[in-house]
Amino acid sequence: MNIIIAGDGEVGLHLAESLVNSNHNITIIDPNEDLLKMVESHSDLMTINGDSTSISVLQRANVRKSDLLISVVHEEHINLMTCILAKKLGAKKVIARVNTMENLSIENRKIYQELGIDALISPEDIAAQEIISLLKQTAATEVFDFSDGKLQLFMIKLESSAPVIDKSLNEIASQNKNLEFRAVAVHRNRKTFIPRGEDTFLSGDLAYVITKPAAIEHLLKLGGKVQHDIHNVMIIGGGRVGRITAKKLEKEMNIKLIESDKERCMVLTDYLEETLIVNGDARHIQLLEDEDIRSMDAFIAVTNNTETNILTCLHARTNGVKKTIALVENIDYIDISQNIGIDTIINKKLIAASYMVRYTMGAEVTSLKCLSGIDADAMELIARPGSAVTKKPIHKLSIPDGAIIGGLVRGEKSIIATGDVQIQENDKVVVFALPEALHKVEKLFH
Repeated sequence: MNIIIAGDGEVGLHLAESLVNSNHNITIIDPNEDLLKMVESHSDLMTINGDSTSISVLQRANVRKSDLLISVVHEEHINLMTCILAKKLGAKKVIARVNTMENLSIENRKIYQELGIDALISPEDIAAQEIISLLKQTAATEVFDFSDGKLQLFMIKLESSAPVIDKSLNEIASQNKNLEFRAVAVHRNRKTFIPRGEDTFLSGDLAYVITKPAAIEHLLKLGGKVQHDIHNVMIIGGGRVGRITAKKLEKEMNIKLIESDKERCMVLTDYLEETLIVNGDARHIQLLEDEDIRSMDAFIAVTNNTETNILTCLHARTNGVKKTIALVENIDYIDISQNIGIDTIINKKLIAASYMVRYTMGAEVTSLKCLSGIDADAMELIARPGSAVTKKPIHKLSIPDGAIIGGLVRGEKSIIATGDVQIQENDKVVVFALPEALHKVEKLFH
């Protein structure tokens, strides 16, 4: 595919890096000349310095021959204008990042579709929804639903007390008949691998597991995890992520939101009905203690400052808070943050990439999740009639190294993948893949 990415910083760059090994022709348009020089020195990407709302700049990027244009500039009006112009100039498909809730309403989406924009994405809205899901599955570090929850991807950190510690997958399977979940990856010492039957789980491993909803309780028991009921929640940061999270939770939980900007607090007071708004700087430990941090069941730090989010979450942990979630914008910090005790990391660049990378793949890919802290994806693909994946049982398929089939959904039925399972046409198949295997997997489903 010929792909144009319009950005003004790290989101566009990360998206380009996510696609650079996928045999696409990628052009980046960015107003930051220094950033583009850095990109050119580290990759073979084509770069154009300029404003993506300029017709001449889009024409230099050969927009009339582009299969996909993605605009992820921070200012949403630039993204919308870029996409409208690009579609008029010949781009086959365009996607715009937006920031305001009104643009995501059903009525407004229809208007933008009529103007030629194929899809709108708000990483902040998706981040808020991920936080809400994690508060409902408190034992997990990361959760993602496939086929409306018929299969789920769980990431859990294995404690030393977990029953599976020092046991191989073969031992676990022999001691637990008819398991309705499957380990698809393990992250250990900053490396990710797909476990085989003889591989052993160790304390501190991050285990990625595909599971049926009915098996979650058994999965967590083997992982040494306990679900906690969440009643009292403290949110640090009243920006879009914090605001949406509070709005969606305030009817069922006790929410206390701390925001340092007084004017934003006034806006929040009008927007939130049952959330207690506190004007103050969460970096001041005394303020958190005055607001009774010790009584909180969950602590969510989503300010625009990564360091503030990490430090306040660590303080919450030392005060006994059971669940901590931090917005971390620097991807290099994710692995460190997970290792020092923060339960879950939210990253808007990965969220945007999860949504947009799917559009660069074939029609077989119905959903895709770029995982936090590891360079890997979990995706759901449709087995097309006549595709290679439908010709043999799983154990006889030529599945590339770095990939594993975790399960499949057939109609209303979910099935955990074992070697003798035969994939049928139109099955939705969940696959975990490292970057080098991604497009080899896709070919199996063509």
